[in-house]
Amino acid sequence: MSDTGKGDDGDQKFHVPGMDGNCVDLCDPSHMMSGGSGGSGGPKMEEELATKMLQIQSKRFYLDVKQNRRGRFIKVAEIGADGRRSQIFLALSIAAEFRDHLSSFSDYYASLGPPNADSVPDDGKLKSELMIKDNRRYYLDLKENARGRFLRVSQTITRGGPRSQIAIPAQGMIEFRDALTDLLEEFGANDGG
Repeated sequence: MSDTGKGDDGDQKFHVPGMDGNCVDLCDPSHMMSGGSGGSGGPKMEEELATKMLQIQSKRFYLDVKQNRRGRFIKVAEIGADGRRSQIFLALSIAAEFRDHLSSFSDYYASLGPPNADSVPDDGKLKSELMIKDNRRYYLDLKENARGRFLRVSQTITRGGPRSQIAIPAQGMIEFRDALTDLLEEFGANDGG
């Protein structure tokens, strides 16, 4: 079965199962680039070990356990209802820390009660945490806006570069945590490499 949608650039994007049953975005250039910077056009030296898909409200999340020459990691891709795609990368050790934070954010979210526009801070942040792994920083912000409450997870590389982020609807944090837990139980929290 295949899904089609429009990307930000208006091109048609296809998400189809690969020969091994795992999904591949045919128009995603990252599947054709080499693992190094500069992209020689050769095959990427990554092996996909497992995939989980979650549907949370109008968003789909793919949690892919991958392995390359530097070790194992989880690629989290968020695909919105409009077909926009965002992704972050988590080393297995930071994924375990993220899972633990998801539990505390879920507990905090459960204690909040119904949304109240009068009690929301100007920036919308209700709770925040920071995770650091090597040259990457991860900002976890439970936020509230007109559409509801959500956990924004931002990833930055300390020596510069773009910030990438995903937004998990607050009602789906437990489901997300459980999927992450399943993958960590299967592959462990050791990055390897």
